[in-house]
Amino acid sequence: MERLCRLPLPKNLVKARFVDRKNRFVALVNVDGRDALAHVPSSGRMRELLVPGAAVYLAPSGGPGRRTEFSLLLVDYGGILVSVDSLLPNRLLDHAFRQGALPGFERYTGVRREFPYREGRVDFLLTGNREQCLVEVKSVTLVEQGEARFPDAPSLRGARHLDELALARREGYRAAVIFVVQRQDGIYFTPNDGTDPRFGRSLRRASGAGVEIYALGCRVGLKDVEIYGGIPVLL
Repeated sequence: MERLCRLPLPKNLVKARFVDRKNRFVALVNVDGRDALAHVPSSGRMRELLVPGAAVYLAPSGGPGRRTEFSLLLVDYGGILVSVDSLLPNRLLDHAFRQGALPGFERYTGVRREFPYREGRVDFLLTGNREQCLVEVKSVTLVEQGEARFPDAPSLRGARHLDELALARREGYRAAVIFVVQRQDGIYFTPNDGTDPRFGRSLRRASGAGVEIYALGCRVGLKDVEIYGGIPVLL
């Protein structure tokens, strides 16, 4: 499969064992026999990934005033590396948009992140050829039997983002939501109706309003994360 874009990971990753999640953003890990705290860069539950004894990969991130010594970036899930950094998809797509590497979005020459829209912000505003496109990006880490699902916990904020994209479409913007599956075993994407039926309804309503829905698969390694291309979306 053709690589669309890639981003390197820190070169000094440290292998450790997951012990416990202290709160949404702090985990207890064991590094070479000693316990340490690691920042978890995602608010997702990730209950199937962050289990006691799971192999994880950390980036040293300690500094003055920091509570955590590391950032938890990767989890080894049965031999499949999963990126759990929820901000990485935005960095990947920023790179892809600026390089004109993402099919369907090549014509845009302007890329603006965190665009203010109504009461909040949209991840990207793309401009070019007299067109404006709003793009919201979602990080997906949950895959079961090849089915990539989002969200893994109820997300009122996520549903609101979709409703705002539908409104933007009616106002004349091109609008899209892109689900980035941060692991290689996602065969297709579908909303996680069992966990958050409201999000599923909002996604289908947005699609009916003209919002474009995409899902991208990733290959995750110890050196980098790369988007290899699109996977089917089943609504």
